[in-house]
Amino acid sequence: MSEIEGESAADSEDWSDLMPETASDFDQDWDAVTSLLPLEWQAKAYELGALRRLRGFSSVEALLRVLLIHLSDGCSLRETAVRARAGNLADVSDVALLKRLRGCGEWFQWMSAQLAANLSLVTPPDTLLGGRRVRLVDGSSVCEPGATGSTWRLHYALNLSTLSCDEVHVTQANVGESLTLFSIEPGDVIMADRGFAKRPSLRHVVEHKADVILRMSWSNLPLQDAQGQPFALLSMLRTLCIGQAGDWQAWAHDGKGAIAVRVCVYKKTQDQAQVSRQAIEREARKKQKVPMPETLEVAGYVIVLTTLMQPSAQAILEFYRRRWQIELSFKRLKSLLQLGHLKKTDAQGAKAWLQGKLLVACLIESLIFTAERFSPWGYRTGEREIHAPALPLA
Repeated sequence: MSEIEGESAADSEDWSDLMPETASDFDQDWDAVTSLLPLEWQAKAYELGALRRLRGFSSVEALLRVLLIHLSDGCSLRETAVRARAGNLADVSDVALLKRLRGCGEWFQWMSAQLAANLSLVTPPDTLLGGRRVRLVDGSSVCEPGATGSTWRLHYALNLSTLSCDEVHVTQANVGESLTLFSIEPGDVIMADRGFAKRPSLRHVVEHKADVILRMSWSNLPLQDAQGQPFALLSMLRTLCIGQAGDWQAWAHDGKGAIAVRVCVYKKTQDQAQVSRQAIEREARKKQKVPMPETLEVAGYVIVLTTLMQPSAQAILEFYRRRWQIELSFKRLKSLLQLGHLKKTDAQGAKAWLQGKLLVACLIESLIFTAERFSPWGYRTGEREIHAPALPLA
């Protein structure tokens, strides 16, 4: 059941009590938001196809304001339409809003990229990987709102240097995580967690002349050594000292042959290892299972598999930490911006909705970094550029 089909008559009640007390309050808040946006944001709405005709909207500003009500407040489309009318922003239906949202993906992506660049949210990978495009791939189970809402799986890829969503797929919940779902370009570097560390995914990326940096466990991806024997991962791990990084050559075999990989490992401190083991034990208790001794032992290490033969193991492990920053960002999105409730079940709508959520996240980060620039009696709207320190990697 889709969001529009599933909304009841109760959704049409008056939400005007949730609007700002005065129009000046509303406009002042909006001035704070627009002061953070890139200079050409209105012209880009036409250039990127987000807006061809106004049809119910008085301006580009009105379109963005209405869509941000939906994206940031978690309102249904029908509730958003009511709020838009109450605030004299637009006179459109929920169906029309959905159509507008589906066409705004590229516009949201462009604004997010500009904000991310201003904030220095990520460090461009040029210095380490020679300017290659680094993509962060992940999957998440999401559901439509309502007791009868369907559960879906969202598979998405983010460009590390811009934090923009460059590919997304919406599937049934039983479709597992796999890199085979994604279009891979030669030269790409794909970073993903252990759920993607499988031979079909590895083969898919290598065949497209790209590379991977994948978190892996001790058992989900069988490897072999140079003699064709099972790779003795546990024995290798035990040779490391606390705080030491190391790497070993290995091969992943499938029906098409062998794929050369490097296993890069870091041994955690005792406190770090204990935290990881406790998390595994808690999860096992929930499922009424007993974790294997090997699983608890390997919890004391960070294990990353890569097809890159350079740079060093330490550099690869440090670089992988950037993926964890994105993981934390999405955890915040799911809790604060309701990213865990998918309201669009077609690929185009889902991508636009996800990119809109990323735009809201960038705006929030921008507001945080520029909070000290707000005077007690009003907002500084003249400053268009944000100069902020880069965020720590972990």
